[in-house]
Amino acid sequence: MRTLRLLFLVLGLCAVPAPAADWPQYRGPNRNDISAETGLLSAWPKEGPPLLWTYSNLGVGYSGPAVIGDHLYTTGGRGDSEFLIALDIGKVNDKSVAEAWAVRIGPLFEWKGNSWSAGPSATPTVDGNLIFALGGMGDLLCVNAENGKELWRKDLANELDAQVNPIGGGPKNLGWGYTWSPLVDGDQLVCAPGGPKGTLAALDKKTGKVLWRSTAVTDQATYTSPMLMEVDGVKQYVLLTNQGLTGVAAKDGALLWRYRRPQAYSTEVVNTPLIRGGHVYATVGSGNGCDLVKVERDGDKFKVDKVYANKNMANHHGNVVLVGDHVYGFSEGKGWTCQDFKSGDTTWVEKGKLRAGSVVFADGRLYCYGEDDGTVALIQASIDGWKESGRFKIPQLTRLRKPSGRIWTPPVIAGGRLFLRDQDLLFCFDIKRK
Repeated sequence: MRTLRLLFLVLGLCAVPAPAADWPQYRGPNRNDISAETGLLSAWPKEGPPLLWTYSNLGVGYSGPAVIGDHLYTTGGRGDSEFLIALDIGKVNDKSVAEAWAVRIGPLFEWKGNSWSAGPSATPTVDGNLIFALGGMGDLLCVNAENGKELWRKDLANELDAQVNPIGGGPKNLGWGYTWSPLVDGDQLVCAPGGPKGTLAALDKKTGKVLWRSTAVTDQATYTSPMLMEVDGVKQYVLLTNQGLTGVAAKDGALLWRYRRPQAYSTEVVNTPLIRGGHVYATVGSGNGCDLVKVERDGDKFKVDKVYANKNMANHHGNVVLVGDHVYGFSEGKGWTCQDFKSGDTTWVEKGKLRAGSVVFADGRLYCYGEDDGTVALIQASIDGWKESGRFKIPQLTRLRKPSGRIWTPPVIAGGRLFLRDQDLLFCFDIKRK
């Protein structure tokens, strides 16, 4: 009898699921497209993992989901307005979930002759009971996570003289809209308004009051988000613009260092940098390639040195991930690429398996989401080449996407679930190992 009780105890311990990881902001907890989840499927059946539910009323836009427990937050354009939308994903009924609330952010991002995108693209940031959402026209909103009650808002274009670099198209000082996702650091909400009063800004997260602007850095904003970095005990914020990389002091926005490319990026700057220690990595598509720089203390100041600059990774949309000592992602003109982070050398390239797309990493594997037809491939994060263990297509494609647009919302993994968006459509799949 004692042996039987011990057996039940062991079986019970083995059945305890791995802790689920939330996804509170753009690119996940550490803004690097890496999930801490384990216990996920190592291979998929032919038809793909089970579909848990579909939601079909998010509206237009490329915003990704932020997932906290059984609540999901994202933004979308409905009619002539953009909304911050909350879904109750803990209650699934007939493979559907209900909307908990929606609050208007501002007018819909759109302009005459635009065939690429409409609506918001920034992912909301969740910090405790606060949610911060940015609209495509520059409306920044803070609401209560429980009920969507508005706590404060800022019109960045008018109140902060914010500007977006319009290279690649779009109206003057607006381009393809405001797409960066706010960063919470302590009591500060770090933003990238761009423009003559300072590229970066810190707001009081509870009131929206401007605490500082980076007055020595006045580049127009691009489509990348601010990142947190610490070098030799000094906390700083890093941002990628068309001119290159910049680091400012977290306490007051003072310029600490700047890496100016010999030639500015010639296209839209979309991908947020990768940071490891004092190294910062950036990649931009349309043949611009990638740069790795090293930031270190130099007396009472900082210096930045170029480690390498090459075209082995030129990723326009979808970001890249750093796993171990290698960078994985899609490089334009080459295919899916594994690159040595330290040297910049190409480890392997796979051109024929999957077209361009976005990527996220979890439990030893890369989830590659094709931008053309919604194909998802599961591959090992291996330096030995493309090792695939399953693929499937999303059940349907949106009818709302602009004719020149693609599926540019990266996948999200949280709570043992895989979330895939195509404009108004959001699909949730069960990827837990049973």
